[in-house]
Amino acid sequence: MSSPSASHSAQSGLILAALGVVFGDIGTSPLYALKECLIHIGGQTPSPGQIFGILSLMFWSIMMVVSFKYLSAIMRADNKGEGGILALMALAQRGMPASSKRSKLIMIMGIFGAALFYGDSMITPAISVLSAFEGISIISHRLDAYIIPLTIGVLVALFLLQQRGTAVVGKLFGPIMVLWFATLATLGIISIAQTPAVLQALNPWHAVAFFAAHPFLAFTALGSVVLVVTGGEALYADMGHFGKSPIRKAWFLVALPALSLNYFGQGALLLRDAAAIKNPFFLLAPEWAMIPMVILAAAATVIASQAVISGAFSVTNQAVHLGYCPRMGVHHTSEHEMGQIYVPQINWFLLVAVVLLVISFKSSSNLASAYGFSVCATMVIETAIALTVLGRGVAGSLRWLVYGALATFLLVDVAFLSANMFKLLDGGWFPLLIGLVIFALMTTWKRGRSLLSDKLREGELPLKGFVESLEMAPPQRVEGIAIFMTGSSDSVPHALLHNLKHNKVLHEQVVFLTVQTADVPYVAREEQVAVKKLGKTFYQAVATYGFKDDVSVSEVQELITQQYPELEFDPMNTSYFLSRETIVEATRPALSWWQRHLFSVMSRNAMRATAYFGIPPNRVVEMGMQIEM
Repeated sequence: MSSPSASHSAQSGLILAALGVVFGDIGTSPLYALKECLIHIGGQTPSPGQIFGILSLMFWSIMMVVSFKYLSAIMRADNKGEGGILALMALAQRGMPASSKRSKLIMIMGIFGAALFYGDSMITPAISVLSAFEGISIISHRLDAYIIPLTIGVLVALFLLQQRGTAVVGKLFGPIMVLWFATLATLGIISIAQTPAVLQALNPWHAVAFFAAHPFLAFTALGSVVLVVTGGEALYADMGHFGKSPIRKAWFLVALPALSLNYFGQGALLLRDAAAIKNPFFLLAPEWAMIPMVILAAAATVIASQAVISGAFSVTNQAVHLGYCPRMGVHHTSEHEMGQIYVPQINWFLLVAVVLLVISFKSSSNLASAYGFSVCATMVIETAIALTVLGRGVAGSLRWLVYGALATFLLVDVAFLSANMFKLLDGGWFPLLIGLVIFALMTTWKRGRSLLSDKLREGELPLKGFVESLEMAPPQRVEGIAIFMTGSSDSVPHALLHNLKHNKVLHEQVVFLTVQTADVPYVAREEQVAVKKLGKTFYQAVATYGFKDDVSVSEVQELITQQYPELEFDPMNTSYFLSRETIVEATRPALSWWQRHLFSVMSRNAMRATAYFGIPPNRVVEMGMQIEM
């Protein structure tokens, strides 16, 4: 039994780690958020009324979206402790017929939300690191020419280091972010002490009055105000790594006070000197601290970037397991932390996209126009799906209270999304375009695999009856074990039929192996494999994994042997039979021409099953077949 002190130490460690990973994105928003909001409504000389109105809007947006919605409500909708939009989608679909309209709508919303996350994963590193290095222009405008090269250099180094893992750097994340948040709070307190009148903006009436005086301007300003909550969705997505309690404590004890103090400190500075709007964050610091502040800001933005990059790897891994993405190489970079993974294809894709963004947009102000749309759309989708989940099991008036609260949150999210529509032509089109492209890829893959599965099942023979016929009139048997990988657990694998047709032999022992994914993040090891004997020498094994589990055929074999010791999988005496399909055009195609070609390209470039499942490639026999689609 663990001691209270050990438990407290573990909790403190999780809180520290959460500060680095979970709050990296939202924690670096003070670099650009207030400046962008005020420039949007007041240009280079914001009035005191505008400062009070925007500060009030920013503070209560943080409270409504992050503190109330995510931390108090949506984090209750966990899928066996896991969060994130795909986990929420799987949870919402649980118990629904896959063919129902409601299930399909939730699936479409979930996939689109996941697709939009990739746009966020591109913009966050670009705007964060770029805004940090823009601080050197405060030191001297002669250094302006170095801003973009320094930004690109840091970003390239960050992506190159991904393959080494985040275990070592991750230990520094927490302490650096503690220093960052402490600096935010300190600078804010010093500035507020000089102009305490800024605290009047805590009164939400200033936000209401701002809307009443300038309704259209205030509404469009929401497109910039949302910058203060970008990264808030990470609280929910990272819930499985840190737990609800450490995230909530890290937010309310450290992140929320520090962010609020810094925003109000910037507001106090602007009340004293409206010209500080050119960069109110860095101008909060004394002149002697400018260079250390740029270095600290760069470190904090690298951490923020690392958080979304790791998130993109995690979302990709979940999408592969859930069948929305072709198999990809997933490398584990830590022997102890299962969540630390590296996906090479996604890493290089993000690197190219991020560098092009920095070169194209050139400044954090320009990127701010592109930022926010994908986050707002994701928040709307998560809140809408949460309405389905959180209403379950709640009866009477309490249920209507839950629906009322979530409907209010949804209204706020829709307001933010609507305001961001005005930024579509100024750069907001970029994350939308990325989201639509990835959505098309994911839905095409899901639809194609479903149609392929249906085609393969056409004319299939029942497995049990076929096994009985083989035992009654057995073909010639050869030594060893044959494992037939099949997507259907109740029908004869095509690879077996082709093997009997062409080779006219059968191994001494035959195992039919089906690997399937459950709608939960993890499946206990003792529940992963179910085996039953179909005949004297025939076995059927069904391996079930969660969408965050790692699939390994060697581990499946160990679990099979535990149940049937006579099955000894000698690597040199075991053969694996797989089907390899080639897509050809049917007389009446089930897919449009572009979907068919896209699916065919994705199939050809998917990671080979041998590598994905950890099968020795020199023990694999592939039986080719053509499928008309």
